[in-house]
Amino acid sequence: MTPRDQLDIAGLRILDGGMATELERRGCDISGPLWSARVLTDSPETIEAVHLSYLEAGADCILTSSYQVSAMGYAELGQPPEAAAAALQLSVELAIAARDRYRQQSSRPVWIAVSLGPYGSALHDGSEYHGNYAASFADLVRFHEERLAIAETTAADFVALESVPSLEEAEAIVEALHQHPTIQGWISFTCKDQQHISHGEKLAHCAEFLDRQKQVIAVGINCTQPRFIRPLISEVKRATRKPIVVYPNSGEGWDAEHRCWTGTSDAVGFGILAREWTEAGAQIIGGCCRTGPDHIRAIRESLPEIPASL
Repeated sequence: MTPRDQLDIAGLRILDGGMATELERRGCDISGPLWSARVLTDSPETIEAVHLSYLEAGADCILTSSYQVSAMGYAELGQPPEAAAAALQLSVELAIAARDRYRQQSSRPVWIAVSLGPYGSALHDGSEYHGNYAASFADLVRFHEERLAIAETTAADFVALESVPSLEEAEAIVEALHQHPTIQGWISFTCKDQQHISHGEKLAHCAEFLDRQKQVIAVGINCTQPRFIRPLISEVKRATRKPIVVYPNSGEGWDAEHRCWTGTSDAVGFGILAREWTEAGAQIIGGCCRTGPDHIRAIRESLPEIPASL
């Protein structure tokens, strides 16, 4: 992990897009409780290839394929904590390998963030979209601390604590971060409308809390409908001076009854929205579910003041 006194994300502007989306498109089976983390065992070279495709599309930062990795999740499959630790470490190694390959094409700086999903991601029941867990605050702290301890041993630059549905879980994450003072990262929330995160708290209140946390380098919104992003940026902007990160879904919707995505994905339109989000105050922009390299390329092309390569 890059030491706190050496981490500088001033030039970080564009994130990658959805990992699971691209793995599915390339024929990988992401069914089961491990979701895209299953591919760490089944086809690690495909994960590396997806990372590279995002870098070639213009991403400044790639998030590791570890969102679903946790000792709790692996225990459900009868695997020991060491298996989860090895998977998280491998996810970073694959991202580093992709960055090394990209450096043969370009000297543009690239950051690597360890993707860490919320407690609900280990439950794989969609509870990261409401946060009503049957877990104590201590349980939440323990869950996040275990993974941060592993992330700290890797060569990643920082951590991305993603899809957080509640202020309580954000507070638990901060408590876990305090146990690893060398780590920095951002915390991003899932939101259900223009003002509120999934559990119901106001995003502005969450941003105000995170503004006081030295280890939190940015405040974000992810896995949220694009139509909510601009007003949500305004909510964050009035509550914190930290950089604002946004990486929403493509705009398609998930039909839980028929287990399929509905609507269309417009990469060009996503790029146009990215410029609007930048004008509203977002400093770091990418994509989440159902976005791919075309979306990231559209973001890069919509922000011509950012050079495509060095």
